[in-house]
Amino acid sequence: MSTTTNSITTVVGDYLAAWNARDAGTRRGLVERAFTDDATYVDPHRSGAGHDGLDTMIAAAQEGLPGHHIEPNDDVDAHNDRVRFSWTLVGPDGPIAVGRDFAIVGADGRLQDVTGFVDPVA
Repeated sequence: MSTTTNSITTVVGDYLAAWNARDAGTRRGLVERAFTDDATYVDPHRSGAGHDGLDTMIAAAQEGLPGHHIEPNDDVDAHNDRVRFSWTLVGPDGPIAVGRDFAIVGADGRLQDVTGFVDPVA
């Protein structure tokens, strides 16, 4: 599979928007647009699988981090069926963590498997 930067940038945008969407219906729609039906996600703090599991995981993260949001760092890099991108978690008092995610892109262009790494801001 050949991944074009423009299409994967849109998918990554939907992925990050899902983490910020506090409305359950909006979040679920973004999860379905960003992830394949059988997608998995894992980072040091959480994991989820399938649309139901991923939506539940993101909702729980939002509940645990009220007033926080994710900002993209504009460095989506893709080749073949792989993509990497970074983001910043911003709290009420400013940035608190930076993350870098690595993903496998499914045949339909959505994210199939995401592994996230998170580091606190010094």
